[in-house]
Amino acid sequence: MSTADDRLTARRALIVIGLVLTTLVVLALVWQTRLVLSWLVAAAFLAVALNPVVNRVQQRLVRRRAVAALLVFVAALVAVAALGVVLVVPLLNELARFAQQAPDLLREARAGRGPVGELLERFHVRRYAEAHADEFRRFGGQVGRSTLGLARGTAQAVAGVLTVAVLTYLIVVQGPQITARTLDLAGGGDRAERLRRIGQASAHTITGYVSGNLVISLICGLLTFLVLLLTGVPYAAVVALLVAVADLIPMVGATLGAIVAGGAGFLHSPTAGVIVLVFFVLYQQFENHVLQPAIMSHAVQLNPLTVLVSVLAAAQLGGLVGALLAIPAAGIAKILLQEFIPAARAGADRRRGSDGSNSGAPSTSDPG
Repeated sequence: MSTADDRLTARRALIVIGLVLTTLVVLALVWQTRLVLSWLVAAAFLAVALNPVVNRVQQRLVRRRAVAALLVFVAALVAVAALGVVLVVPLLNELARFAQQAPDLLREARAGRGPVGELLERFHVRRYAEAHADEFRRFGGQVGRSTLGLARGTAQAVAGVLTVAVLTYLIVVQGPQITARTLDLAGGGDRAERLRRIGQASAHTITGYVSGNLVISLICGLLTFLVLLLTGVPYAAVVALLVAVADLIPMVGATLGAIVAGGAGFLHSPTAGVIVLVFFVLYQQFENHVLQPAIMSHAVQLNPLTVLVSVLAAAQLGGLVGALLAIPAAGIAKILLQEFIPAARAGADRRRGSDGSNSGAPSTSDPG
């Protein structure tokens, strides 16, 4: 082997080692900044979903985009605050009423009387609690010690919500400039047109996903309201609204709603609680395997099988965040495949045709 070959081999080895080290450094940076990156992804997701509303406000009411985005954000904040008042005020009233009745309920439960006491006796919960009283005391002490961690997590969640809101506003305001600069970097022509087409289709997919998710939550809230109304559970509208908000979370939203509605049902009567839980067991299967694939397939232009497989696989790999982003990610992947695979095939056909014409050229000039 010559010296030139040795140098070429050493250069290739150094390039491979450098690429591996660079990849490891990038992965380490992504892992260390995963929280900030998740905030950025959530902000970009919300910005794309809010962008059509901001565009309409800018076209019809105000010319300045910053003012239009501010109006949309203020309207969204007012809607969230009103929703919070509708949910929190009855909840506080119920908590106050429960706090007044708590001593009587506790005495009845210890004596095995009343609806709670009868339920505890029927499922032998009271005997179990008496037999494991020491363990419950130790568990209570552990819960008290974990209060600091809970407070820290709550503060981090509040900071995350505020950061996502600010990032969303900035992305919405700077969206046209970011798009224009990206297209300028593409150099114009077919490449810029392809990027514009991909961006518009991806934005349409995300907007369709958000609207489809809202429709599913509305259906869940209405069905929950009917069940609670038929079983006589108080504050049926408020509980149903809370269930609809929880159902915005893919895969596990209906489970969280079942906990809330089931608790309200059991506080009313054991029969109502059982009926509500049975309803949610059936509804969650219907939503995950029938309703969500059917609505999302129409909203993001994916077939129901792709929607279901994407959500299940992403939930297994990425947990709650994966389930949240699975459907729009699958829609964007489909858009990319539709854009690049036909182009690659066309390029291959052109090269094949060019090779065929070159190889056939001597035969046409052959006098024989």
